[in-house]
Amino acid sequence: MNTARIVVLAIAVGAGGVALYLASSSEQAPAPVAPVAQLQTTDVLVAKSEIALGQTLGLDDVQWQSWPTSAASSTVIRRTEKPDAPTQLAGSIARSQFIAGEPIREPKLVRANGSGFMAAVLPTGMRAVSTEISPETGAGGFILPNDRVDVILSKRDKNPDRGGAPDIVNSEVIMSNIRVLAIDQAPKEKDGQNTVVGKTATLELKPEQAEMLARARQTGTLSLALRALVDRNLPDTVSEDRNTKRDSINVVRYGIPTSTSAK
Repeated sequence: MNTARIVVLAIAVGAGGVALYLASSSEQAPAPVAPVAQLQTTDVLVAKSEIALGQTLGLDDVQWQSWPTSAASSTVIRRTEKPDAPTQLAGSIARSQFIAGEPIREPKLVRANGSGFMAAVLPTGMRAVSTEISPETGAGGFILPNDRVDVILSKRDKNPDRGGAPDIVNSEVIMSNIRVLAIDQAPKEKDGQNTVVGKTATLELKPEQAEMLARARQTGTLSLALRALVDRNLPDTVSEDRNTKRDSINVVRYGIPTSTSAK
């Protein structure tokens, strides 16, 4: 009886060992982990903190920061190409705002070379011209620096029909999509304010527009109409209409053919 039990126990142990061996051999070995490719980086010059419009750049305003090489465009400043860039750019004036961590790009900087801020930030061929405004003619103070406006000229003429009749008021848009450089002496909004009530607005104009504004100030009242942000890239239809009207006058009065009428 004892011998039979021993034999049964031996068979059971043997069967268990065989099952354990088969189970362990059937398990698959874990897949090898693929090596992680190391990301290539390059040092790019960025703004250490916020740089405001018109701020003079100092050595403490910029720093080198590692960027993925594939994400660094050709317009950024790389340490491998310009290791002395912080020293070379010191003293430059920011033509537009930089946020913290934004790559420094040279087209957004200008060297004043002793000139004032406004002369430094004006684009080539443009003029800065100031005109008087009031809350009534300046959109209630909601026009801020760097906004786009239309310039409206209003003139009051005598009624030629009969004496004592009310004067005739005529208004027309003489310039459209004009950039506001400053309100009074503020070239930027301060502390996130959404209104600036000032007495003068400085506009960015072409030379011929500057002459037009000077004449308009002597003939009537100027008002600024604030344009929507989405309209700032629309073409200047006022200039196109004026050119068409001028060509038509030349043809009628002087018989001068134009490229438009010739077609």
